[in-house]
Amino acid sequence: MQTQVAKHHIDVRVIAPRERHALIFSRFDDLAPGEALELVADHDPRPLRSQFDLRSPRQFGWTYVETGPERWRMLITRLAAGAAGEAGDSCCGSGGSCCA
Repeated sequence: MQTQVAKHHIDVRVIAPRERHALIFSRFDDLAPGEALELVADHDPRPLRSQFDLRSPRQFGWTYVETGPERWRMLITRLAAGAAGEAGDSCCGSGGSCCA
């Protein structure tokens, strides 16, 4: 398996919560197949993962690089059309304050 290199890096810890998901999805939409977006958060962004599952099914890969307890890092990779993504946990998917 090839190691993905992130094209973009977003540290959501320094971004207002209401702006995070729009920025993340915008950056993801700009990725070409095979490119990755690295996110850094202070918690596991499972609600964001659920939104990706709903918004972009089978179009992304989600790989944890670091899993807390103080810092979480993950690569979100744009897959080729029709490629299978990983199954994910669901928590709220509402984009509320509990999300990345």
